[in-house]
Amino acid sequence: MFQTPSGGAGNGTAATDSGLMSIGAVLNALRPEFPDVTISKIRFLESEGLIEPRRTPSGYRKFSAGDVERLGHVLRMQRDHYLPLKVIREHLDALERGESVQLPVVGRQRDGTTAQEPSHGPSTTRIGRAELLAAAEIDESVLAEWESYGLIAPVEGEAYDAETVTVASLVAALGRFGIEPRHLRVMKAAADREAGLVDQVVAPLKLHRNPQTRAHAEARTQELAALTVELHAALVKSALGVRLP
Repeated sequence: MFQTPSGGAGNGTAATDSGLMSIGAVLNALRPEFPDVTISKIRFLESEGLIEPRRTPSGYRKFSAGDVERLGHVLRMQRDHYLPLKVIREHLDALERGESVQLPVVGRQRDGTTAQEPSHGPSTTRIGRAELLAAAEIDESVLAEWESYGLIAPVEGEAYDAETVTVASLVAALGRFGIEPRHLRVMKAAADREAGLVDQVVAPLKLHRNPQTRAHAEARTQELAALTVELHAALVKSALGVRLP
């Protein structure tokens, strides 16, 4: 039913003897098509009800091939159509019930055609303010508050980086636990420091005369970013005494 992501669950080296996969194996299966996906992202999608992996008696997640296909479909719909998670969930549930449903028109698709977007490089897709509001399911007042605390900022004019949709979804999810935007300023400051550290490491590559070396800087940045995100999550859970499945 769903398109299997490149490098997906069919890889026998990633699967366990029971045919189920660990979250690390799922990450490796998805990354060829979705290089920015992280373990934290997969856990967040689970918390939002997009997937329901099995749990071992000790609490570790185990994913089936169907779970991986569903994850790939979710990530593809976010990346290509900027759909909010609620809409994606309803769409997938309808497909699994065998219903014939049309993909909602949000983001890049308008009036039955695919809008052409300006090229800003491989990882800098832009999203408009109206698209961000629709994808995050928030109104102008909420977005203005988040911007006032520096949690979200346009990259130019009223254009935002596509990753802002993920930021907005996470801020909203934390808000349901009573964590307000003002509480998140410390996390934003920590993220800025981590980004600065990554920039320092890759700066020599970006300034190199060799074009291939400069191109390698993008891949190195993504790799370091994924590692810092996972380390940050591990440090927080370790400080809280939470087990890392």
